[in-house]
Amino acid sequence: MTQAGYDLAAEQAVIGAALLAPNLMTDLAVTLAPGDFGRPAHGLLWEAMCGMHAAGTPTDTLTVAAHLAETGNIGKVGGVPYLHTLIAEVPTVANAGHYAGIVADLAKRRKVADLGAQLAQLAASGADAADMVAAGRAMLDDVDVPGGWSPLIPLGKGRHLPSFPAELLPGWVAEQAFAVAEFTQTPIDAAATIALACLSTAAGGRAEVEVRGSWREPTNLFTVVVLPPGSRKSAVFAAMVGPILMAEKALVERTAPAIIEAGLMAKVAGKASEKAALAAANADAAGRDTLIAEATAAAMNAEAITIPVEPQLVADDVTSETAQKILAEQGGRIAVLSPEGGIFATMAGRYSGTPNLEVFLKGHAGDMMRVDRLSRDGGHVDKPALTMGLAVQPEILRDIAGMPGFRGLGLLARILFAVPENTVGRRKVGADPIPTAVAAKYHANLHALVLTLAEWTDPAVLVLTPEANEAVLDIERQVEPRLAPGGAWSHIVDWGSKYTGAVVRIAGLIHLAEHLHDGWGKRIEADTIERAARIGEYYAAHALGAFDDMGSDVATRNARTVLAWIERTNTRAFTKREVFRALKSSQLPTAGDFDGPLSVLEAHGYLRQLDPPAPKRAGGRPPSPSFVVNPEVHQPVATVHPIAARQAA
Repeated sequence: MTQAGYDLAAEQAVIGAALLAPNLMTDLAVTLAPGDFGRPAHGLLWEAMCGMHAAGTPTDTLTVAAHLAETGNIGKVGGVPYLHTLIAEVPTVANAGHYAGIVADLAKRRKVADLGAQLAQLAASGADAADMVAAGRAMLDDVDVPGGWSPLIPLGKGRHLPSFPAELLPGWVAEQAFAVAEFTQTPIDAAATIALACLSTAAGGRAEVEVRGSWREPTNLFTVVVLPPGSRKSAVFAAMVGPILMAEKALVERTAPAIIEAGLMAKVAGKASEKAALAAANADAAGRDTLIAEATAAAMNAEAITIPVEPQLVADDVTSETAQKILAEQGGRIAVLSPEGGIFATMAGRYSGTPNLEVFLKGHAGDMMRVDRLSRDGGHVDKPALTMGLAVQPEILRDIAGMPGFRGLGLLARILFAVPENTVGRRKVGADPIPTAVAAKYHANLHALVLTLAEWTDPAVLVLTPEANEAVLDIERQVEPRLAPGGAWSHIVDWGSKYTGAVVRIAGLIHLAEHLHDGWGKRIEADTIERAARIGEYYAAHALGAFDDMGSDVATRNARTVLAWIERTNTRAFTKREVFRALKSSQLPTAGDFDGPLSVLEAHGYLRQLDPPAPKRAGGRPPSPSFVVNPEVHQPVATVHPIAARQAA
């Protein structure tokens, strides 16, 4: 069946034939390039198979499946079951060349159609007629070249990152996240990631997951959402964090009588101690010993009275010293929640001049922390639990990579990054508000979770079922090869080493949110671990993108800015003057600043500069260089469909 300019059956048959008979790849790889496939998942699969063939690796089903699993792309092509579907759709391997011819012919037809669209857009951009004729001839020549353009060389893992699978969160959390994302017209990633930070605020320091043996994971997270200015971060924070602040207020009101009573008792006891001490001081030698004993007892009684500290769940831009003090006062837990990233500069020593990350590192790990006698608890916090939920601008993400100790000491390795696609410029006006019932349920349940766990002093221990433990072992088996030299995560081994623990923490939060009043009495099921693992895969993809962006040079970062404009505006051809007018900013202030990013995009196969335009006559403005865009840039991205059963639930 032919649809959207491609023949699904022919594409399935040619890939299936190559899976059944890997020796066919020598001829098929010359005939077909990844961009020739109309279905994005097929193009991604073919690109992987061509790369394996070039490396001398056979392209049988088992080997291809293992390779895709290793690179994290198996879900993007439909999973292992779809590979077997492709094999089943092959009428006969002998006709593989015929199927390839059908796919290649339809690809040429699509390229011709794209050529017309590109020439029309080039004409609208003001290019000279002679340049357009030359461009048309060059593009027509490309139509006859197998694959036309060379495969795109990614600018980094940050491009086309998956969306947060919010349907895997507990129902009342997912409903709120989707409703907030719709109303604010923001990526679902923002609301969902902040929701996890809110669950972490409620449960952090009050529950931990026992995996096996002495391995226990606390349930606090560090999360960071990366969004540009004007993305309505504050609106998302207000909707998601509001119930936490209300719960904090309720805790303050509930504790107020005890604080007042303890304060009065301390005042009375203090007066009694002073009176007893004065009496002992004025007594004669005969009765002084008895009065000194009474004064000592009175002083000890006054000293023993502890005035409860007003409960605090959330702080904003705190210094390391302040965070340490609050942790000591609040029984070892606090959350730093903010729609800004100023806390990073504070941690780096904005006020003190010296970086101080210890409280954040130990607060994430739950390691014992000395507090320099800031409280009467013996000078330490046994199991600190610090939560961090931030929304920062891309520039801050790049800045923190260079802050002293952030990478070397392991702070960045503890963060779950979300780098969603920017929706500014494509937002729907007049979106539906958050349904009252959805907001009320979210508020009530989050409020209940906070208050239910607030009285716990020793953390509740959440235990795994045997099946859940096996699911964790499966995750460990999948992760370990990725951390090896040359593995997919070898350059972020510090982050990847904490991946399984992060998944377990997310599973603990999902479990508690689904069993609000008795979660500590129930075992964590395998399904919960599996859902947390899928959320973990999302964060793994985004971590690769975030670390890649942090390590990239200025030209590459600006190239991403230009590429985002091309994708957002569906641009097929343009002049340098046109992109300068569209993207001129403090980051790219002059036309010359676009030379670097345009060269990067051309080197990576995203653009092709047309032949230099003919010079204008003396006195006229020189013509602007013209570029055409690789059609592959505008191919839709293959997505993984949510689990139908989970959606139904």
